[in-house]
Amino acid sequence: MRKLLLSVIVVFSCAAQAQTEIHLWHSMSGALGEVLQSLVQRFNESQKDVRVLEEHKGGYERSLIQAMKAQEAGAGPDLVQVYELGTAHLMAAKRAYRPLWQVMAEAGEKLDPKAYLPAVASYFSDDAGRLLGLPFNVSTPILFYNKTAFRKAKQDPDKPPRTWYEMPPVMGEILESGLECAYTTTWPAWVHIENMSTWHNQDFATKDNGLGGLDAKLIFNSHLMVRHVSMLSSWARSGYFTYSGRRLEAERRFAAGECAMLTASSASVAELRRDSKFEFGVSPLPHYDDVKGAPHHSMIGGAGLWVMAGKPAANARGAAKFLAYLARPEVAAEWHQRTGFVPVTRAAYEHTRKQGYYAQNPGQEIAINQLLLNAPTRESRGIRLGEFPAIRSIIEEELEAVWKGDKAPKLALDNAAERGNELLRRFEAEHRSGAEPGVPKRAPRVPRNAAKAAGK
Repeated sequence: MRKLLLSVIVVFSCAAQAQTEIHLWHSMSGALGEVLQSLVQRFNESQKDVRVLEEHKGGYERSLIQAMKAQEAGAGPDLVQVYELGTAHLMAAKRAYRPLWQVMAEAGEKLDPKAYLPAVASYFSDDAGRLLGLPFNVSTPILFYNKTAFRKAKQDPDKPPRTWYEMPPVMGEILESGLECAYTTTWPAWVHIENMSTWHNQDFATKDNGLGGLDAKLIFNSHLMVRHVSMLSSWARSGYFTYSGRRLEAERRFAAGECAMLTASSASVAELRRDSKFEFGVSPLPHYDDVKGAPHHSMIGGAGLWVMAGKPAANARGAAKFLAYLARPEVAAEWHQRTGFVPVTRAAYEHTRKQGYYAQNPGQEIAINQLLLNAPTRESRGIRLGEFPAIRSIIEEELEAVWKGDKAPKLALDNAAERGNELLRRFEAEHRSGAEPGVPKRAPRVPRNAAKAAGK
């Protein structure tokens, strides 16, 4: 009997030792973190070869910095969630990560880039169309509006403004009805500069918005952007546009019923559905109908999962197995439905549609339709720049000077481009092609007021 017990112990011990542990560092907190934890748990229970250990490491910036430092020391996670602003920094460290397509091929896992929504896949792909990281939590900006406030202002609750030119008459009536905030926005630089460029198929930067090389130059200070910021500035002076802050402050004001219209991440719908006490509607991001080809398609925000280099082959295979699980249509569809992020694959989208989800939640399909509106061009594949967190912070700072009336729109955008280009030239010098590939010499410059929570 004793020998039998020892044999059982040995068998279970060997089985435990054979299980490969995969460490995932992420920035999903609150309800989003709970959904991720449930997916990880289900994956672990579905098989015995791989065990994923997920760990929340704080906001996107902090998580990336910790991962890069650990990587330099020969430690760190097998998988890390990297937001769009930090992608260029990770890629500049040529030995810090392994291309997803290569890891999946070596593990014998299927990975078809064409299965992903074009506007999603293009950002995470190399010039050959091969996926470098797995698109995961992805969103795009849309317009939310308070139907109750519209009715009070004698506006049709089923016909929100579709263009920026249609906004002023509606905002005027809303203010006349007694509401003090007609329109506000989250993430002003992301919505009104980055996405407005893509939405109208215009360059944010040269070199295919940075995807084509480190020598990119910011050129978002275009005639269209100057006109757009000038319009917002006039709205701010007249009380039509209310600046609420750089991050999610506007979302909270809208949920509280203080503002009638809001431009925000499509992933905000779950929080708004939970927190708002009124009926709200969802509509596409407004566009300029006098710009040829507009609207084109909006741009994504969010993050992907990247495989870190320098790990044992078994860990790479384990990471590939977990990522393949997340890419399954039913799993990706569940992630989409429970979080508000868009489905990253066509199969997940079709799976959700066949379940009748969009019939019950029609607003959830608007973001997907925005991304599918047109095929990505070199102007709209995405933005991948070094020092992007600091560049976005500079844009926000210059825009705030406009909202306060301290600086003219053109001067503010020119200054933002000039200041941002100085950072790009410094980044290019530090990571020029002749440099020894490896971990960047330092972590990304993180603005003091950078977002601490994973949002869009």
